[in-house]
Amino acid sequence: MKLIVVSAGLSSPSSTRLLADRLTAATLRHTDAEPEVIELRDLATEIAQHLVTGFPPARLATALDAVAAADGLIAVTPVFAASYSGLFKSFFDVIDKDALTGKPVLLGATGGTARHSLVTEHALRPLFTHLRALVLPTAVYAASQDWGQEGLAQRTARAGAELARFMTPTPQPATPDTTPGTTPDTARAHAHDDAADAAVDVDTAAAIAPRSLTGAVTSVDPADGFQVVPFAQRLAALGAR
Repeated sequence: MKLIVVSAGLSSPSSTRLLADRLTAATLRHTDAEPEVIELRDLATEIAQHLVTGFPPARLATALDAVAAADGLIAVTPVFAASYSGLFKSFFDVIDKDALTGKPVLLGATGGTARHSLVTEHALRPLFTHLRALVLPTAVYAASQDWGQEGLAQRTARAGAELARFMTPTPQPATPDTTPGTTPDTARAHAHDDAADAAVDVDTAAAIAPRSLTGAVTSVDPADGFQVVPFAQRLAALGAR
């Protein structure tokens, strides 16, 4: 598996790169994916050329292909004017419109004050939802005063575990064991083990399931996956309990 890390930090050393590295380490504690870091400041000229000409130079084309082929993505930006940086947005402006479809993405941002802590929700999350990525529930914002604090370490660990969980392919339930000599009890035991391995992580899946704009809520059925249940039906079910 391949884990791509996109860092939009401009300085060296960079707090944005530091957060990206910590999120990467937290993810790799739960998966053996191969990480690769893309520093956007090294590609700034190529990104501008692509925006003007419509053709990516070789280094940028390699980076775009790496993101498209990744099993998971970590994207971290510094906060500029209460939003993501222009360099960060420009990179995702030139990426193929289908490159992130269904791809698990962990979002991160850094800033000088805690007042920008919702930038991951009002700026980053809508951007990646528009790109049809699978945006994970936990996004990590790090203000200057957060470094070294226990809260940042906890959020980083939780976010890394979520990304690793969704990068790992879900095993498909096995067909019944019809090997000659297999007893019914043994076949049932094997089927139970396979079902446990393929179980849906309901809590996390529900947290990232898309919400309907018409007032419906989304629920998760381990057997059927996502299904949309109208509010009226949900309220009626609650009243019957």
